[in-house]
Amino acid sequence: MSTSPQEQPAQLNLKVFVPASALIALLLAFAASMPEQADAFFDQLQSTLVTNGSWFYVLSVALFLLFAVFLGVSRYGDIRLGPDHAKPQFGMLTWLSMLFAAGMGIGLMFFGVAEPIMHFQAPPTAEPQSIAAVKEAMKTTFFHWGLHAWAIYAVVALVLGYFSYRHKLPLTLRSALYPLIGDKIYGWPGHLIDIFAVTSTIFGVSTSLGFGVSQINAGLSYVTGIPNTTAVQTILMAVVVAIAVVSVVTGLEKGIRRLSEANMIMAVALMLLILVLGPTVFLLQAYVQNTGAYLSDIVRNTFNLYTYQKTDWIGGWTIFYWGWWLAWAPFVGLFIARISYGRTLREFVIGVLLIPTAFTLLWMTIFGNSAIDLVLNQGQTDLADMVKQDTSVALFVFLQHFPFDTVLNVIAILMVVVFFVTSCDSGAMVVDILCSNGRNDTPVWQRIYWAVAVGVVAAILLYAGGLNALQTMTIASALPFAIVLLIAVYGLLKALRVEAFKQESLQIHASVGLPPASDEGWKDRLENIISFPNRKAVHNFMQRVGYTALSDVSKEFQRLGFKTELNQQERSLQLEVKLGDSPNFVYAIYLSKEQQPHIQAINEDNDDLTYYRAEVHLKEGGQNYDIMGWSKNAVINDVIDHFHKHQHFLHLLN
Repeated sequence: MSTSPQEQPAQLNLKVFVPASALIALLLAFAASMPEQADAFFDQLQSTLVTNGSWFYVLSVALFLLFAVFLGVSRYGDIRLGPDHAKPQFGMLTWLSMLFAAGMGIGLMFFGVAEPIMHFQAPPTAEPQSIAAVKEAMKTTFFHWGLHAWAIYAVVALVLGYFSYRHKLPLTLRSALYPLIGDKIYGWPGHLIDIFAVTSTIFGVSTSLGFGVSQINAGLSYVTGIPNTTAVQTILMAVVVAIAVVSVVTGLEKGIRRLSEANMIMAVALMLLILVLGPTVFLLQAYVQNTGAYLSDIVRNTFNLYTYQKTDWIGGWTIFYWGWWLAWAPFVGLFIARISYGRTLREFVIGVLLIPTAFTLLWMTIFGNSAIDLVLNQGQTDLADMVKQDTSVALFVFLQHFPFDTVLNVIAILMVVVFFVTSCDSGAMVVDILCSNGRNDTPVWQRIYWAVAVGVVAAILLYAGGLNALQTMTIASALPFAIVLLIAVYGLLKALRVEAFKQESLQIHASVGLPPASDEGWKDRLENIISFPNRKAVHNFMQRVGYTALSDVSKEFQRLGFKTELNQQERSLQLEVKLGDSPNFVYAIYLSKEQQPHIQAINEDNDDLTYYRAEVHLKEGGQNYDIMGWSKNAVINDVIDHFHKHQHFLHLLN
């Protein structure tokens, strides 16, 4: 068996870093030196994929959505992304802010106004610029930005987070193939998958940054008169990358977290201002009706390929979106997995699938319906004309029709900049993780390297052309990735089935061991329960009783022909019984510090409200009970009880 990089010091994986850097340079040279030929080649490739593979895109995305919903409502929902005792690293609001900023925050800024107007002017089936077109425009926008997009991100994040945090595999895309190829993920197949993920992420973020800076420049030019030139765009890009470098240097806790929280506050503020300054009651009514129409037609729209209509609409819109979300999924999915440690699968699905979707649809209603209302009922045709000419300034033209438009435009421009900064620094962090065996405790220069690389790639493409070519290439890469993801979903289901058997086996004889043997019986037992020992007392107990008990059990297993391993650390003891090809049995005792429960008779004269516990941990994590004060025989019986449950688990697997 190969040695997992998780067990080694954090280091740069040159077998991913060097080939990925070389491949990025080659594709960049091709797209920049021959932009027209590259654009034509990748455009033809994308057209071929849409023509022949649109059914596969649609079916795959439908399966991802069904799978995500299934996990949220199934018996697997209580399983954590991490050991059983794991706790989330971030609070709910911070977590939602970060995944939203990385997921699609920037897209809402530019398509919240533009896409509803475009569908209103050219709907797939309704008469253009009619009431039916309004309904279809909002329903279609909801469809493209709703549950399906977040389901793709959620599935990638679930696969990576589960295998990394639950099975100690690297937090990289290669781990998605573990159910299929096992430890070969540490060899060249795994390197190829991570090289693909690095290349896809760099080009995805770079092309978005290139287009985004063009849009920022267009907005500033429209609002302030600043020239709309490549030189200005390069300066803006340098500013964005510089801020991103500062963010990645300060780390996830301070940099990305604080920027995401600030952007979420600005997004909510801008949305509420438009809601209050616009037709408030109409927008609230529209949100309810749009949501109902979206949900009522979601099955039909999910599988609608317009097979019986002579139109290429689906290739230009739905398949484009599905390909784009899939292309971004390695980056966004890995980032969401990185920030979701400790969440249960049910909590994860609600947080990643439902809450962002509800917010996204509210945003699209407030901006989209307000924009259509300006055109349809207030005669502001300049907004529709501007969307036709240049979608990049649609938001700024829209805001000109509201009071305090200068304030609104300043907020919008700041949001766009910060959204791009968070995309750039989170992209650099993800690529650094991919190139470092899934580790995030890497040297600062690596994160700076990738943050600057994103800016350099985007700047070169801005000057030489080729942004369209690489965007098309990135979307075309969605097809092979969808195949890999479908295999990973099957592997995750298999692993969760094993988890279910394990949980079922733990219900057999579900006692938590025996009380300590003593002459006083129940009195000693009560005194043990209400005592709050200090660290030294628990540490001594673990060495005197715990180690002796586990040592005796280990020797008995060895006498019976088993191979065992007993590890003693400063804060833990662990007995592992080797079971060949079957999952090994692990019983550990961890010294943990906790807050005392409030019991007045005990706490009133005690200034130190912490105490220590000797907690039992199995392979799945902490079991939330304390064996401090137990006798050696009680501990031995608890080990044997859990081995009995583990044996039942192995029986269920067969």
